[in-house]
Amino acid sequence: MKVKSLKLKIERPMLLFALCSLLSALCFLTGCGYKFQGRETLPFDSVRIGRIENRTFEPKLEDKLQKALADELIKNGIMISRNSGYVITGVITKFELKPLTEKEGLAVEYEVIIKGEFFLTSPEGKVTELRNSGVFIVSFYNETSLQALVASKEPAIETALKNLSSEIRAGIVYTKPDNTPVRPLKKEDSNKP
Repeated sequence: MKVKSLKLKIERPMLLFALCSLLSALCFLTGCGYKFQGRETLPFDSVRIGRIENRTFEPKLEDKLQKALADELIKNGIMISRNSGYVITGVITKFELKPLTEKEGLAVEYEVIIKGEFFLTSPEGKVTELRNSGVFIVSFYNETSLQALVASKEPAIETALKNLSSEIRAGIVYTKPDNTPVRPLKKEDSNKP
């Protein structure tokens, strides 16, 4: 009888601990702010990619970003349409190829830094800034020739632009269409393609 009583005394706290742990985990998971994003929860189903301006000296960044952005949006259920009332516009403000590591007087590791400002214009003319929080940095290593450096730079740029596109997409998905505008629509904005 003593053994049975001791067993109950041990099992009861363990059961109580397990129950409290389960309840805590459920509260944490349901209250942490995460939610599943499906196509039906998107703020809209199509968007037009407007003018992306490249204010850097790196050629063709705007074209590469448009492609990366279109791929990212389509992959996440937002179609690209010339007739959409929602328009993404933006400016690539910074591109930098920065040496990180040096070996025998030559730079062998580099990072690509890309930064931009992007906006979503609604059919009503409200302009919302899209999560322009990041400088997108991708590192790559090259110890050989200048041709190899240029060849290594291109995939690093594409990766940085994919990261930037992902951040823009997140800004769209987690922005409610009824947000107040970040800035009023200007006349010159309406003339942009």
